[in-house]
Amino acid sequence: MKNYLLILFSVVLVSCGSKEKKQETDNKTEKEAITYAADWESLKQHQTPDWFLDAKFGIYCHWGPYSVPAYETEWYAHWMYVNADNPEARKGKAHKIYDYHVKTYGPLDKFGYKDFIPMFKAEKFDAAEWADLFEKAGAKFAGPVSEHADGFAMWDSQLTEWDAKDMGPKRDIMGELAEEIRKRDMKFIATFHRQWLFGWYPTWDETTDASDPKYAGLYGPKLKKGDNKMPRSKHDIDNGVEKYYPVADQTFNDDWLNRLKEIIDKYDPDLVWFDNKMDIVSEEHRKGFLQYYYNEAEKKGQEVVSTYKFYDFAEGSAVYDLERARMSEKKEFPWLTDDSIDWKAWCHISDPDYKSTNRLIDFLVDVVSKNGAVLLNITPRADGTIPEPVKERLLEMGQWLKVNGEAIYGTRTFEIYGEGDAKVVEGHLSERNNDDNTAKDIRFTTKGDTLYAIALDWPESNELVINSLKKGNNLLTKEIKSIDFIGGPQNLKFEVKEDGLHIQLPEKTGDHAFSFKINS
Repeated sequence: MKNYLLILFSVVLVSCGSKEKKQETDNKTEKEAITYAADWESLKQHQTPDWFLDAKFGIYCHWGPYSVPAYETEWYAHWMYVNADNPEARKGKAHKIYDYHVKTYGPLDKFGYKDFIPMFKAEKFDAAEWADLFEKAGAKFAGPVSEHADGFAMWDSQLTEWDAKDMGPKRDIMGELAEEIRKRDMKFIATFHRQWLFGWYPTWDETTDASDPKYAGLYGPKLKKGDNKMPRSKHDIDNGVEKYYPVADQTFNDDWLNRLKEIIDKYDPDLVWFDNKMDIVSEEHRKGFLQYYYNEAEKKGQEVVSTYKFYDFAEGSAVYDLERARMSEKKEFPWLTDDSIDWKAWCHISDPDYKSTNRLIDFLVDVVSKNGAVLLNITPRADGTIPEPVKERLLEMGQWLKVNGEAIYGTRTFEIYGEGDAKVVEGHLSERNNDDNTAKDIRFTTKGDTLYAIALDWPESNELVINSLKKGNNLLTKEIKSIDFIGGPQNLKFEVKEDGLHIQLPEKTGDHAFSFKINS
């Protein structure tokens, strides 16, 4: 009888506890449910999801008809039209890519950018092979450039015939990649440059095919000579510098937004990334995008991220993104930086200048220590193959992350980002100005009570000295119990001295940044 009463009492407790827990969950769900308005204050309610805070590293690729000429830059589609009469011609001389194009393919009224599309066959493209490579590289989110400034959509669009399903590869590139990337438990991303199409081609120039109304679906709206302007810099915006800067009309704005809605409806991207120059699109359409994206995600129970550059979205409404740049100090807000594996270009070119694996890893570690994440661009060939040097670097990054990932994935920042001699030069497209790191450069990350110290090179002496963690420092609140070399020996000998934490080093293991786990 006693046992029966005890069991009955336990069941009642569990039942009551379950009801209370369900009530708490229901209340929490009801409290967190948000319907976003096309208003910056409403959109600022959106929270950056934990998956993005944990992921740290993603991969995307510039790949399209501009990959066919493989000459100099992904801006080939633009510069090929800059003849001597173009306002962008310097000192009255045609751009060298114009000269190259005319010499190689013929005059612009006979062979324009549209004529590269049939040559962009992607005959060796294998979405599963790409996704395997991204996974082995350690990426946690990945995807293609959905549409570059060239106006060619890489998805199966009902809004345009100028897309990869109807022309060129005649395949739904985004759809194939979305399926394979998600199979491998990575988040799928869409990246969008379409705002750059406004003025990308000289639609006013009657000597080129860009002026032909038959091709307006690719080349964009008819503009006046001189209407193509580079985006306003942060400096000019901050200082109120006024310049002639044409913006898009209702038709262009509506099309811009409708294409994004189609991407969201068809592919459910977990992250939508934007290039700059969104300020040519109306503020209402920009707010309208975030409203639609965030509300659709709420309906689907999906946690999503969008990014922006400069002032294209209101601060706090999405994740701030840099290009070929990084922060010089730790930030309290999460941020992203996108950079290319090639110093010279974002698409495949015939004479690339690939960054070293060491540079790529050091860049990732530095960014993560400052509360950032890296979106690394790679450069497939027009046929869909990925150059071997690109594969090699990605696989080497993946091997490093396989060993050292615990010091990267799921981490948060320390009281300071690190120490060392390296000085970061900030600013749009500034990464060339930053020197390689040395053994004196140490970066910190944390996970719970664990502190990770990552040395960006191996010290010449037999010890690593971390000056920031000297005796009496106000950074560590608990005594150090032990220190492990990740990927090597555990319980290293160490001593906290007046000038820093001295760690006796084991035999060197690995070729790139070296991680030490400091347990308290």
